[in-house]
Amino acid sequence: MPKAIRIYVRVMDRAAGLVGLLAMYLIFVMVGVLLLDAVTRNVINIPLHWCVEFAQFTLAAYYFMGGAMTLRDDSHVRMDLFYSGLSRRGKARMDLLTIGCLIFYLAVLLVGSISSLEYAIQTNERRFSMWNPSMIPIKALMVGCIVLMLMQSVALLFKHIATLRGEALE
Repeated sequence: MPKAIRIYVRVMDRAAGLVGLLAMYLIFVMVGVLLLDAVTRNVINIPLHWCVEFAQFTLAAYYFMGGAMTLRDDSHVRMDLFYSGLSRRGKARMDLLTIGCLIFYLAVLLVGSISSLEYAIQTNERRFSMWNPSMIPIKALMVGCIVLMLMQSVALLFKHIATLRGEALE
């Protein structure tokens, strides 16, 4: 594989790892906010109306941000009827097919998420609740993470092509 592709794959793997690592720490933020909510609501009887919604947004950010790392580490859920019985090259062929479908899906998802972000910006979309938070930050994060997953999928495509060519691309 050309040097530019090797560099691209290395950069994407690192970016996915860094964003995934940041996502892992969001669990501590979410637990802290839910603990704060439990203490203020039950111990000092001052309910904080933003805590549960903030935890929901944090959870959404967690799974958006973890997508690329999940792809990189091949730790996603796979329906394995006959995949495990395939040779390394056979798995690479099957993965090429599924990566193609994934890239198509992510491209359609990206178009929809950009449209949703544009709508949120134009209308200053807010969640209908007592806290009334803006939807722009979470939708912008969603667009960024879908782009990252799409770029990681292309890196996986290159890895599978390299496997079929008998090269190692790590």
